[in-house]
Amino acid sequence: MNSFIVNYSISREVALLKVLTFTTLFPNKIKPNNAIFVYHRMAAVAKYHPVELKVIAPVPFFPPFRINKKWYEFSCIPKQENISGFDVFHPSYVVIPKIGMSLYGLSMFAGTLKTAKKLYKEFPFDIIDAHFAYPDALAAVLLGKYFKKPVVISTRGTDINLYTRFPLIKSLLRYALNSASHIISVCNDLKQIMLSMGVHVDISVIPNGIDPKYFKALPMNQCRKQLNLPQDRKIVLSVGSLTEGKGHHVLIKAVSHILESGERPPLLCILGSGPMRNNLEELITEYNLTPYVKLIEEVKNQELNKWYSAADLFCLATAREGWPNVVSESLSCGTPVVATAANGIPEIIISDQYGFLVSRTPDNFAEKIQYSLKHNWDRPKISKFGRQRSWKDVAIEVYSVFEQVTV
Repeated sequence: MNSFIVNYSISREVALLKVLTFTTLFPNKIKPNNAIFVYHRMAAVAKYHPVELKVIAPVPFFPPFRINKKWYEFSCIPKQENISGFDVFHPSYVVIPKIGMSLYGLSMFAGTLKTAKKLYKEFPFDIIDAHFAYPDALAAVLLGKYFKKPVVISTRGTDINLYTRFPLIKSLLRYALNSASHIISVCNDLKQIMLSMGVHVDISVIPNGIDPKYFKALPMNQCRKQLNLPQDRKIVLSVGSLTEGKGHHVLIKAVSHILESGERPPLLCILGSGPMRNNLEELITEYNLTPYVKLIEEVKNQELNKWYSAADLFCLATAREGWPNVVSESLSCGTPVVATAANGIPEIIISDQYGFLVSRTPDNFAEKIQYSLKHNWDRPKISKFGRQRSWKDVAIEVYSVFEQVTV
């Protein structure tokens, strides 16, 4: 029994709902921040409701050869570990990068079935809680059919707005979604996409939350001092994986445009790690932006509140998102946001009292960054708005869905 259940006071007569969370999106020993939002949601469900939870988080098989850092890291993840009270199992499955994508779901099912069968003997789960629609959810619904258990699929963003562009994957994705007992979407935009695909299963929109214990406004000067950031500069923050989709290159070019306009650019701090780091470093050098842009390694989720509070503005130049927690976290700390109007973001930035939505071009970001840095924001009001929805609120709504499908 995990530690979250111990903290929940329930009568001994109340039967615990046994939940198997199935997803590749879960923190692990190598990447403790991996999909931390899934961990927070399920930790809250287990903390506030009579739930016992275990996790199967499959990883691609790769031999322990230091040929490729990204793939080698998968071989370093233990077969079983405990993440903050949760028993997490990491069975492996075979992948053939790029050309074998249509087989990932079947491979994941085959690779995890043995682990699921063994786990079921000691933990006869009542429901499978799947996150990410492909390949995770396809494998999960096949497990659901095998064990004759209901499956709830949570869609996150890329799984719906990117994979639907591939005809074969779209068909497999549609099959998985229509095989579920219920679907949870983090935003209404993704729900509408699924409906347009011909998904007929009930879909509940349950956005992510934040942890108000951590994400709250802190004194800006104090945070800057702790983070060794200048007190006399305007600071723009961006947080996310260093990938093309997150659009950090767009922000770097926006800073260049501000410099070309004759104004002193803000200091752009980009927090994250990923495959585009070298490309971004080259871009910074090409535009002579070393004094104006800093690439900072990924930091612990609990430390982000200092960065949000230290910044004058948060920017997200993403191409696609579901419900980006970085936007909600920034607002919770009282920091206004300039972001692209991708998927669920307009459902977060609902007023220009909290930030602005822009097209994904350097010119548009440069213009709104300059305007926002001169604007007189009501940061306490922004913080109050951002802190309205907690993970406890999310847990109540998720547990309600679990109750519906297990009656």
